[in-house]
Amino acid sequence: MRKCRIASATPGPAPEHSTTPSKVSSCEASPATLVDGDSFEQFYEAAGKHERCCINYDASHFIKQAVDFVAFIDHYHSFIKAFHVKDAEFNPTGKQGVFSGYRPWLQRAARDRSLGDGGVNYRKVFSKLMQYGYSSWAVYEWECGIMHPEEAAKRGAPNIADHIIQATDKTCDDFAAIGADLNAVRKILGVS
Repeated sequence: MRKCRIASATPGPAPEHSTTPSKVSSCEASPATLVDGDSFEQFYEAAGKHERCCINYDASHFIKQAVDFVAFIDHYHSFIKAFHVKDAEFNPTGKQGVFSGYRPWLQRAARDRSLGDGGVNYRKVFSKLMQYGYSSWAVYEWECGIMHPEEAAKRGAPNIADHIIQATDKTCDDFAAIGADLNAVRKILGVS
C-alpha cells in the first residue's frame, strides 16, 4: 500500500491513536497518495477504521484519473471533511493517458487548470455535497500551468460564489405548508 500524506489540523505529526478532539487526520486522493475509493478503503482499514480518518475531496484528481467524481461523493460523503475547489482536464490520446508519459505539465493529457477551464462540473459537485449536508470549507486551490494566479483568483472567486447554494427548508410538493384547503383539493379530484 502506498503511503498517504496526512494533514493534521494542529502542528506536529498526525495523531495515530490520539483522543484530542481538535486533531483530525485527512487524506487527499491524488496519484501521489491514494488514487480512488478502493485505495481509500485500504487506507481506512490499515488505520484501524479510526474515527478521524477522513477525506479532503478534490474532484480535479478524479478528472485526471477518469474516476466518476460525483459518484465518489455518494460512496464516501460521510468521510468528506474538507473540499478543494480545483479544476483539471483529461484529454487522452493514442500516446498519453492518466500518467501522461511523465511529460511536463503543459504537455500532459491529464493536467490541472484554472477554475472553469477544466472538466469538473461544480454545479453537480456543490449540489451533491449539499444533498449530504456538507457544511465545511470550500477552499479554492490553484495549480494551473497556463493562467496567471491573480487572473485565476479574480475569475475563480465569483465562480465559487455562484455555485454555493442555500439549502431549501421546504419540499417541492409540500402543499400543507402553503395553506392549501385539502378538502377543496379532494373535492376537485373527486376523492372524498
